[in-house]
Amino acid sequence: MPGTTEPLTSNDPIFARLEDQIDWYDRKSRSAQRIFKRMKIVEILAAALIPFLAALPFPNDKLITAGLGVLITVLEGILHLNQYQQLWNTYRSTCEALKHEKYTYLGNAGPYAGVADPRAMLAERVESLVSQEHAQWSSFQQQAGKASNTNEM
Repeated sequence: MPGTTEPLTSNDPIFARLEDQIDWYDRKSRSAQRIFKRMKIVEILAAALIPFLAALPFPNDKLITAGLGVLITVLEGILHLNQYQQLWNTYRSTCEALKHEKYTYLGNAGPYAGVADPRAMLAERVESLVSQEHAQWSSFQQQAGKASNTNEM
């Protein structure tokens, strides 16, 4: 019947793909968020310790404060290189968009209402979201590579 969404079952390849992608983006988003926040916390703590330790006379005080400065530089370089904050946001956004598609489809709402083949539309829209995210990631990687090459000259 046109315009009626078929229930998604675990045996359905469209459902399996959708659930797999939601799970993947959710896991990757949480992982990038954890890495980003942990590195930033260490960076903030190291930065806060430098003036405190600089005011105290103790053996190797200059070496320790210099080491904290190096640690901050290394952490910031890793964060810049791997773009954990951007990945966290991009992956979370894609995950939520995929969930939106799932529930809109299940509710026979929005673009799925009155369509002749809502399952085909769901498959197209899910793949479009995944492709868009991949294209953004690829473009960002190319831009980062160009910026890196420019800085090396």
